Amino acid sequence: MKIGEKVPSFSLKDQNGNVRTSNKFNKPLVLFFYPKDDTPGCTIEACGFRDKYDLFKILGAEVWGISNGDCKSHLEFANKNKLQYPLLCDLNNVLRKKFGVPKTLGFIEGRVTYIINSQGIIIHIFEDLLNGPAHIKEAIRALKKLQN
Repeated sequence: MKIGEKVPSFSLKDQNGNVRTSNKFNKPLVLFFYPKDDTPGCTIEACGFRDKYDLFKILGAEVWGISNGDCKSHLEFANKNKLQYPLLCDLNNVLRKKFGVPKTLGFIEGRVTYIINSQGIIIHIFEDLLNGPAHIKEAIRALKKLQN
């Protein structure tokens, strides 16, 4: 996926078994793909989105995390870290493949954040496997730019 493209239609379960769909969205969305629940880098990133969650709400956006963990893994990760946003279960990396999220070194799932406007168009993409906190800063910057 590239900036300016419409997000593909998708429906995935979150950690609570609720189905989240791209078609029922009318506000900006921060969609971040992360490699794996409960790993150091992913925990730092997820907690960064948690800590700035109120700001994302003020900016009018939703935050959804996505990895190939199942509902049980996501629920444990969300509860352990007090995450207040959904973690979507992309069990066979179907959505990851649709978005074209690359692997690093050919086997590590990539870490990419997409900022999507209320019409479902990608307006910003940030990719950095090793710097989880930068994803939060980039998302906030893109959302502020969207408001202006």
